Amino acid sequence: MRKRIFGIIMMFAVCMSLSFPTFAADDAGFAGEYERLIDMADILDDEEETELLEKLDEISERQKFEIVIVTMDTLDGSTAQDYADDVYDECNYGYGGDKDGVLLLVSMEEQDWWISTHGYGVTAFTDAGIEYLAEQFIQELSDENYAKGFQIYAEQCDQFITQARTGEPYDKKNLPHEPLSFIWLAGSLAVGFVLAFIIVGSMKNKLKTVQSQETADSYVREGSMKITDSRDLFLYRKVDRTVKEKNNDSGSSTHTSSSGKTHGGSGGKF
Repeated sequence: MRKRIFGIIMMFAVCMSLSFPTFAADDAGFAGEYERLIDMADILDDEEETELLEKLDEISERQKFEIVIVTMDTLDGSTAQDYADDVYDECNYGYGGDKDGVLLLVSMEEQDWWISTHGYGVTAFTDAGIEYLAEQFIQELSDENYAKGFQIYAEQCDQFITQARTGEPYDKKNLPHEPLSFIWLAGSLAVGFVLAFIIVGSMKNKLKTVQSQETADSYVREGSMKITDSRDLFLYRKVDRTVKEKNNDSGSSTHTSSSGKTHGGSGGKF
């Protein structure tokens, strides 16, 4: 419990240390109390911070959906999920009355990451979607290419929000797929052509001893086939019905933060 309380105090300190307006005064819908990038772990240089913050601001304001990145040296005994949720809630992130948004927390101590979603973010970022999203930037974090990883995260968030507003958020059955390169397509066609040529050539060689005939009389024994009457009778019909199992792996799982608010999200190690 003491570790939990200390973690909350530290989280408040993070918010208070960055409590200055950063957004335009006419940017209605956002609280505008804290920056969308909080690099407490100091893993980005000044130029990288400026470039990344500009991207987060542009996407957030255009999409009317808050996108946040927070890095920490330590979580002081708190879990990544709890810390991410608490920072989101206590720093008053999110757009509109439902506080729509997504926050990526990265902790350097144990190499933890967590994506916390809220409001429309729970809809836009499904469990399967977050898993796919993480696959796009986690390797960059592992390779200590933090700026590049965060840029990928921001760009993917932009794509996820746009997709969700079509009515079909990225989920287990419709995750984005990268198009095959021309080299793979050309190679596949070449391999298919060669295999077809070999198979057809082999079949053709086996038919060299066969003589063509205009009719199939030679295959029928004379007088062996006599049809006097023929009828088609439909006797009965059997229909088997099987209950289709529901897929419970789609959509977003949710939980309640310490402040009593509903969040979605997922995380892991990098």
